[in-house]
Amino acid sequence: MAEKSFKYVIVGGGVAAGYAAREFSKQGVKPGELAIISKEAVAPYERPALSKAYLFPEGTARLPGFHVCVGSGGDRLLPEWYSQKGISLILSTEIVKADLASKTLTSSTGETFKYQILIIATGSTVVRLTDFGVKGADAKNIFYLRDISDGDHLVEAIKTKKNGKAVVVGGGYIGLELSAALKINNIEVTMVYPEPWCMPRLFTAGLAAFYETYYANKGINIVKGTVASGFGMNDNGEVTDVKLKDGRVLEADIVVVGVGGRPLTSLFKGQVEEEKGGIKTDGYFETSVPGVYAVGDVATFPLKLYNELRRVEHVDHARKSAEQAVKAIFSSENGTTIDEYDYLPYFYSRSFDLSWKFYGDNIGDTVLFGDSNPTSTTHKFGTYWIKDGKLIGAFLESGTLDEDKAIAKITRLQPSVHDLNQLATEGIAFATKF
Repeated sequence: MAEKSFKYVIVGGGVAAGYAAREFSKQGVKPGELAIISKEAVAPYERPALSKAYLFPEGTARLPGFHVCVGSGGDRLLPEWYSQKGISLILSTEIVKADLASKTLTSSTGETFKYQILIIATGSTVVRLTDFGVKGADAKNIFYLRDISDGDHLVEAIKTKKNGKAVVVGGGYIGLELSAALKINNIEVTMVYPEPWCMPRLFTAGLAAFYETYYANKGINIVKGTVASGFGMNDNGEVTDVKLKDGRVLEADIVVVGVGGRPLTSLFKGQVEEEKGGIKTDGYFETSVPGVYAVGDVATFPLKLYNELRRVEHVDHARKSAEQAVKAIFSSENGTTIDEYDYLPYFYSRSFDLSWKFYGDNIGDTVLFGDSNPTSTTHKFGTYWIKDGKLIGAFLESGTLDEDKAIAKITRLQPSVHDLNQLATEGIAFATKF
């Protein structure tokens, strides 16, 4: 099979690959120099849509509507865009071997690709219950959501099991967003998670209390403090129930599992330096191997603001790290310099009529402010995190654009806070002073 050779290769076809391609174009990449190799069958798209509008019964999102870079207000890069720019979009192609010493990638069908500069943008894969040997976890209608084909299978099940019962395993991002989407489709939903409250990696008990009560008021059942230990199935191999560790059994026509992800780094094991579960990079996303860059979920990078190495799984970082790496590649080639990556951690979510944003770090003392009554018509509230007398994190539900900008600004400024009670009284007004 003929070998293909490119100056630049991006392995992975997710959000980071799309934003990197746009930056390559801005930097003046020449036709024929760049290839994106993706195991997905479609051009890069905004993955967050899958757990939101892709599942909605009305106002549904479908491709080509959410190809990158619409998620950040940019132009939509359709497959033709890549052709027009002379970028090779090599789809439905899984790389199974990477030899960084010889700068060669090999696909599952034996195709080989040579490169001069490589960007690793392989992202994450979902953690599956079959990985833990959970009995019956291979039954039909047990779903995970990572790519568009997963979304299509879930959409089909929602139609087939109309007005049925769903169990959502996991109380994090995916669990909360999918529970809302299923409920909007008139599915009866039960959430199951082992932690004492939802989104425990970010939410305080006070924040979680609002969302759990809000969801309960929408008719979503919440079962905490236990896990799925097995699944029943019928003669067709379809899931019929979820067996919980505490002995309870929940009927289910559909099960959706969202219990975390794992960065896809195995292709590069032993060839690059790793740290904190990812591939270690510098502030330009170059790895320990010159000319090899890692971006998005797989990169463990210097988080300048907190003077530590961190790995971040979020679309905002996927976009920005990809752009930084491409700028760094061209600055190196042109003999110019750029600033090191200076990222402010950012997370957001939307479900029902709720929409929250978080900036910074969630450690230290917490101050809950605003109207966090789940039955309120405004439900505008938030939390600040204070460490060593400085405000280092901020969460806001239902903020305006200006208010969201204000909390982003103060978490980077890290103003001093002397009186937590006063801060609680001021609430969002504190942030808008700066």
